[in-house]
Amino acid sequence: MGITRRQFLQVTGTTAAGAVVFAGCSPRAGELLVESAARLPEDMVTGIDNWYATICRMCPAGCGIIVRVMEGRAKKIEGNPDYPVNRGKLCARGQAGLQALYHPDRIQGPLRRNGDKGSGRFEPITWDAAVNELMGKLKELRTGQTPGELLLVTPPLTGHLALVLQRFAQAPGSGLQIATFEALEEARSTRMAVAQALGLGPAPTPVPFFDVANARFILSFGANFLDGWLSPVHYGVAYGQFRGRPQARGVLVQIEPRVTSSGASADQWIPIKPGTEGILALGIAQVVMAGGLADPTTAAQLEALTRSPRLEAYQPSSVAAATGVPEDQIVALARRLAGQGPSLVIAGGPAAAQSNGRFNLTAILSLNRLVRSVGQSGGISLNPPSPLPEVPASSSPWPSAWWQGLAQAISSGQPWPNANAPLVTPPKVLMVRGANPVHSLPAAFGFKDALAGVPYIVSFSSFMDETAALADLVLPEHTYLEDWGSDIPEPGPGFQVMGFQQPVVNRLYDTRSFGDVLLGVAAELGLSQDVPWKTFKDVLREGAQGLFRLQRGSIQATGFEEYWMRLLQRGGWWDEGARGPAAPLPGQGSIADVEPPTFAGSEQEYPFHLLPFPSSSMDEGSGANVPWLQATPDPITTAVWQTWVEVNLETGRRMGLQEGDIVKVESPQSSLEAPVYLHPGLRPDVVAIPMGQGHTLYGRYARDRGANVFELLDPMLQKPDGGLAWAATRVRIIKTGKSGRVSKSEGQVMAVEPSDVDIVGVVRQ
Repeated sequence: MGITRRQFLQVTGTTAAGAVVFAGCSPRAGELLVESAARLPEDMVTGIDNWYATICRMCPAGCGIIVRVMEGRAKKIEGNPDYPVNRGKLCARGQAGLQALYHPDRIQGPLRRNGDKGSGRFEPITWDAAVNELMGKLKELRTGQTPGELLLVTPPLTGHLALVLQRFAQAPGSGLQIATFEALEEARSTRMAVAQALGLGPAPTPVPFFDVANARFILSFGANFLDGWLSPVHYGVAYGQFRGRPQARGVLVQIEPRVTSSGASADQWIPIKPGTEGILALGIAQVVMAGGLADPTTAAQLEALTRSPRLEAYQPSSVAAATGVPEDQIVALARRLAGQGPSLVIAGGPAAAQSNGRFNLTAILSLNRLVRSVGQSGGISLNPPSPLPEVPASSSPWPSAWWQGLAQAISSGQPWPNANAPLVTPPKVLMVRGANPVHSLPAAFGFKDALAGVPYIVSFSSFMDETAALADLVLPEHTYLEDWGSDIPEPGPGFQVMGFQQPVVNRLYDTRSFGDVLLGVAAELGLSQDVPWKTFKDVLREGAQGLFRLQRGSIQATGFEEYWMRLLQRGGWWDEGARGPAAPLPGQGSIADVEPPTFAGSEQEYPFHLLPFPSSSMDEGSGANVPWLQATPDPITTAVWQTWVEVNLETGRRMGLQEGDIVKVESPQSSLEAPVYLHPGLRPDVVAIPMGQGHTLYGRYARDRGANVFELLDPMLQKPDGGLAWAATRVRIIKTGKSGRVSKSEGQVMAVEPSDVDIVGVVRQ
């Protein structure tokens, strides 16, 4: 009796395609040979594990991952050691992707509302019935349809799904309008400020490449690049190189009101008055220029671009009074920035989230020109365009002003003019995919109440979140480990990259690919001429053929099928020689007129600045449904599973507060209650509260846990962009007399001993 193929595989302990063979904890060089699970029925061999390359979708950064699969089940996720964004590293959110796949609260099939809107009552239906119902609603719109009556809400997208959506929206007669939603608008604010500072014009600008690895001095204004800002794993890898040079160890100075992971890792942490970051940047520029430390041509151009008032007005003494940063520190920062190059200046977080966020970021990022760091190693460079011109490499979210206008348009039933985005038309059919604006917009926008006025809402969510609960029809999509996709990472690593996502396991439930559903809808609407593909996998294969024709980059093969296989094995394509365009000459950008910050709430009535900060594991709340992420300790406080209120150590003692005391934090908009954490690394006039909690739905691990800090926020918008000024609300603290506890692993040992901290929380050097 001959040996069967399955018996042979059991004996040899491998598959015909040669999955990754591990030596210790990492793959041996040259052995990242992974294959699509769809091509390997032998994957079910008992006791044999394989690793498959794909793309992480637990946050927008798009890291490359490899997934250990045994007997058809995903067992472990690690970073792809070849992928240039993360170089084999992975954060807690990426590791937790397994729990998103196997979550007990996943929606397992299509649902139709059978109660009042928002009641949460749904009944299961078949996909045929669900698609027929959706098509009926869409075909009703085709007669006399106004653009915007069919609205799709999605997070910012790149890659081939962005291409399909773009082609769908541009097809004659489709009537589809796409609104991109990003809760904190970090990428958008960075993109717009860089465009202004470097003179790149009004066209969409990709997020630039900040060369952390090769810098010698980094000055960061609020950008927590080691924990959540834009692409934290990428920056974490680069930071290891920045610190690891034996003869030229990099120096980091972090300027922010609350010490973050980046601040805790810095050589110096400098607390600053919220909203004055741009003023400090101009003060540093003044010292650099007055001391003759800048290139004369660049200095003259920068002086000419600062219109109101001139830079001479920003002497260190006056800047110190405005910002709370001592005069001698301002001078020292300027001299170090100009004399310890290559230097890199970055900005984000609360600096970008003030009423004057655009001014702050533009003034800060312009320092890179002053010290000749634009287009240089260790500085700021432009990322390249997409390797395939038709495939988008960048997508800018629409400003909060548009979402506020959408709520008003729905409530009034009339179009709402908007200076920062297209005209807002009340939608008749609203589709939501990958976003939860009901939770992540300020309650003062009234978005939840407004959605009750939308005639028909379709959600593609895998979980019953606050927005999905208002839907008439729920069409759950695959998780990313069950689906095809592609990604052009933003920010990129400085050269062209296109990642490919493949299904590593068969789908668990009666779900479908969002891309396949979209293509089916396009075909039913007669849009096949503009959206010609049958399946989303066909879209990806066509894109791979485009890369194959380039005949360059990391994948080489003699024929396309071999090329496609190697592309999936490696998790994508990249070309380290395809760098971004040459940076514009210094001085082509501009600095807006100086804009002082404004705050919601009077200082007398509301004495504290409210500083919401994204959770290191749950971000603004999108990861709150995953128990591993709930249980991941905050890197500064070590707190888990709850909301807490951070109060400066000395301020809390003066108020008679102890850790665990329940306080009411009250803003002009609303209030919440949570236990106190006395924080030595916080300005005395600032109260900090983590984002992420306060869900009313979103599964058993997120529901009714903690408080939603977005409810406290004033609907103040930034000038001139219309972004949300989410760090511009003032609050007061009221003792309730109740006591609780902060669940944390820190115990009674504080991060910084009180004797090492002065009254404003500056760590003594």
